[in-house]
Amino acid sequence: MAPEREGTEGHPKKGRKRKRARNKLVGAAKARRAGWDLEEKQPEAKRARLSTILFAENCEVTHGQLSELLKYAVLGKSSVPKPSWCQLFHQNHLNNVVVFVLQGMSQLHFYRFYMEFGFLRKAFRHKFRLPPPSSSFLADITGLQKKQTTGDLPRMMEGSLLSASFKASVNLQNDPIIQKYGSKKVGLTRCLLTKEEMKTFHFPLQGFSDCENFVPTKCSGSVTDNSPLFGLDCEMCLTSKGRELTRISLVAEGGCCIMDELVKPDNKILDYLTSFSGITKKILNPVTTNLKDVQRQLKALLPPDAVLVGHSLDLDLRALKMIHPYVIDTSLLYVREQGRRYKLKFLAKAILGKDIQCPDRLGHDATEDARTTLELAQYFLKYGPKKIAELNLEALTSQQELQPKCQEPRDKTVVQQPNASVLECLDSMGQKLLFLAQETDASELFSSRNCQSIKCLSNKEILEQARVEIPRFPFSIVQFSFEPLSPKLTEEMNKRMRVKWTEMSTVYAGPFSKNCNLKSLKRLFKSFGPVRSLTLVLETHQPHLCIQYEVLEAAQLAIETLDGILVEGTFIKVQRPVTELTLDCDTLVNELERDSENRGTIYLSGVNETFKEHLLKQSSLFLGLEAVILPKDLKSGKQKKYCFLKFKTFGSAQMALDILTGKDWKLKGRHALTPRHLHAWLRGLPPESRRPPGLHVITPASEQQALQTLKVDHPKIAAWRWGRKIGKLYHSLCPGTFCLILLPGTKSTHGSLSGLGLMGIKDEEECIPNMLS
Repeated sequence: MAPEREGTEGHPKKGRKRKRARNKLVGAAKARRAGWDLEEKQPEAKRARLSTILFAENCEVTHGQLSELLKYAVLGKSSVPKPSWCQLFHQNHLNNVVVFVLQGMSQLHFYRFYMEFGFLRKAFRHKFRLPPPSSSFLADITGLQKKQTTGDLPRMMEGSLLSASFKASVNLQNDPIIQKYGSKKVGLTRCLLTKEEMKTFHFPLQGFSDCENFVPTKCSGSVTDNSPLFGLDCEMCLTSKGRELTRISLVAEGGCCIMDELVKPDNKILDYLTSFSGITKKILNPVTTNLKDVQRQLKALLPPDAVLVGHSLDLDLRALKMIHPYVIDTSLLYVREQGRRYKLKFLAKAILGKDIQCPDRLGHDATEDARTTLELAQYFLKYGPKKIAELNLEALTSQQELQPKCQEPRDKTVVQQPNASVLECLDSMGQKLLFLAQETDASELFSSRNCQSIKCLSNKEILEQARVEIPRFPFSIVQFSFEPLSPKLTEEMNKRMRVKWTEMSTVYAGPFSKNCNLKSLKRLFKSFGPVRSLTLVLETHQPHLCIQYEVLEAAQLAIETLDGILVEGTFIKVQRPVTELTLDCDTLVNELERDSENRGTIYLSGVNETFKEHLLKQSSLFLGLEAVILPKDLKSGKQKKYCFLKFKTFGSAQMALDILTGKDWKLKGRHALTPRHLHAWLRGLPPESRRPPGLHVITPASEQQALQTLKVDHPKIAAWRWGRKIGKLYHSLCPGTFCLILLPGTKSTHGSLSGLGLMGIKDEEECIPNMLS
């Protein structure tokens, strides 16, 4: 990596301003690297760096997880938790954060017009899928919701959180707790989350693909208002596989702690998250208890009608990898406006009058937190919703947030609540957000005093303003708007893309003799990767084989390896079906191989279940290995006989490929062609969307007309024009700028399309060549 930029040439004032802004960012301490990092043997200047660790099988990143990353990019780990799905190293070396939103575009647009998005696919190594957008996409990714203003709080509130005169002014009917539960007392069963609520808030449930290996608690008894409550809290650390359990505490209704165990994670620990968990390497070293031990113990302790109580309990159950049907989540029980949540520390003080998670302690006390959640649930059941509403928690938390600004200097670290918005994070450091867009309802979201909202008349004007304004702000959101396609045209694009990928993954091989050994030929072609179908073609003078592979890499590897070689006494030709969808296949394959996300990744076929273990034992041979991706069969859950290895650099990937395809390992492989999130999408295609190989697909009249007209706002043209324009704007940004490109996806009554995210830090890795010419 090149030395860190020391200033901004030609703009000394702006350079000093950026440096001051950077110094205000709360720095992450010395960050640990994921996987092996053996290539960096010489000390180098630190600079911000990303390493994606996408755990979900479909590589989808939620809008909430994006918000999590953006807040961490602003504040650092001293103030907010680290993102759960990726790692941002040396956050304090970021200069700016810029988010480009291409409103009206989706993942389908990106891959349907892949060649046109030249700059974006080559410049951004980190890509991920987004769910279809909600009606408030910008609010979701920034953690910002429209708030009802409560006016200035009376001065007497500064001395007392529970001012009697203030409580008398509260309009109880508008309180969200009253709106959900009514004003009368409720029983325990009314406080339980419904199955639909558990699904909405991502609780582990049986039958869900991401919970296949989760263990049920076996609590299947009939729950009544007299069922026993148990407070639960877990602490986690960050490992090479994500967040894993390090401590569990279970408290019974009387307040007695009946389980308090330290847990040794199965994978390599990257960060003990000591400031939150209180766990250190020294504490965890002698521990032998593992996750399975805890699961067995918890199943034995809980009666059939047990009700678990916790704060953001979905995270605890996922850390435990357990499924429990009866839960009360205090972050949802004490309902807040606009779907936001109160912090446990705040509820403990405002409701119970007790101080927890004190700053003079090392991390949180899991037993104390578990007992607090239990007491909060018991208080709610005892006194009812009306008593809670009279406290006016929304106003109390607003007052609590205001107090540090009045009493403490700006440069002091302010610990943010987990549900704080990006605007609130910036405001805590005295900084502003820039929002550039056309006239839109979203502008109302960014109308606060610490946001500069500029409304433009066109995308061209937005681009011009962005060049001038972005350097002046530490955080910018720039939204370009494009006309959505008609539902009919969208469906046509979707079908054509699916058919094209199927045909690209299909090869014809032959000729073979009429008495050829079919079993040996099948073994030969299956050695390159998983086969979806293999058909003997007898329409020709001599037999041919049609092989449809599950992955594009397998088809390409078969062509490169077998075309023109002698097989069973005959020189065979291996080629794709020639249709209008595969005419540019060679060009497309070449561009896919150059995609920055693929350049450090290799595909291997012929791996077995012990491959990963053997690979780790020989880790000294593979410098810069970041991830081992072992796909599983969606139905059986068994490991496939192929994998992807992700390396830090292209050179490391090439060295590994030479070793692994040598005579000692006896594997077949090549550089990857399919980004992981796209591969997951293609694997999940419904059978009815696949067409027989070699079938010619005529471009529908409506799409032909749209393409021939070459309208300026057509996605094909927009992708080419705006990909280049954003590329030029990206090159003008200062080094150390964290950049997010978001294609939010589309949602309508005719169907939804997933979005796509691309992210990177300018000058994060090797200098990107100028790809705009």
